[in-house]
Amino acid sequence: MANPKLAVWKFASCDGCQLTLLDCEDELLEIAGRLDIAEFLEATSGSTGGPYDISLVEGSITTAHDADRIREIRARSKVLITIGACATSGGIQSLRNFADVKEFTRQVYAHPDYISTLATSTPISDHVTVDFELRGCPVSKHQLLDLITATLAGRKPRVPKTAQCTECKARGTVCVTVARGVPCLGPVTQAGCGNLCPAHGRGCYGCFGPKEAPNPAALSDRLADLGQTPRQIRDLYRSFNAAAPDFQSESQRHD
Repeated sequence: MANPKLAVWKFASCDGCQLTLLDCEDELLEIAGRLDIAEFLEATSGSTGGPYDISLVEGSITTAHDADRIREIRARSKVLITIGACATSGGIQSLRNFADVKEFTRQVYAHPDYISTLATSTPISDHVTVDFELRGCPVSKHQLLDLITATLAGRKPRVPKTAQCTECKARGTVCVTVARGVPCLGPVTQAGCGNLCPAHGRGCYGCFGPKEAPNPAALSDRLADLGQTPRQIRDLYRSFNAAAPDFQSESQRHD
């Protein structure tokens, strides 16, 4: 019996989530023994074509060409999984959604008429049906490995939906907001990074996007009590997951 076919696709992104897969090293070799990697340009120029049992998609949709391409990939993929903030919420490049892209291109390029781009950067799920979304900027190596093995086994991946604060508590990290007054998105951000920033005395930047049923309005009130201005609060939500609906609406409330 032939191994399932895996394809890894890139759209508008920095390639960080694909590099996370390559960083799996020994684990990747084991995965490669259970899968036929049919498409993965970050790792090999070889391509065996579809259809594909699993497609991992990194990056957001920023051009009409890519909007067409993701529909073609979806049609050839049994399971389509988006990985990373770009693919799941539009990424840092979705900051264009709050501005005039034509004005940007006019100021930056000598011949803006040569530039073909959409006015927005949008997640893959805005264009096709997505079977699972793996958050992060970049994604967690351990979550990515569990996602692939779970998909092969036909089970649901073990991805937490709780807040980043739960990882702080589990690690014994003192709350940077309570103890030091540091602005932090931990209460509204999905866990998964392993407590990276708070463990080093920094506030959470929201890399893993909104947690399940967040309450950003309450957090914003707390941030205001800490002396954060409306613009500072707005900009805190406008980073890696600026176009995630819960973060987007809260940032717009502070425009």
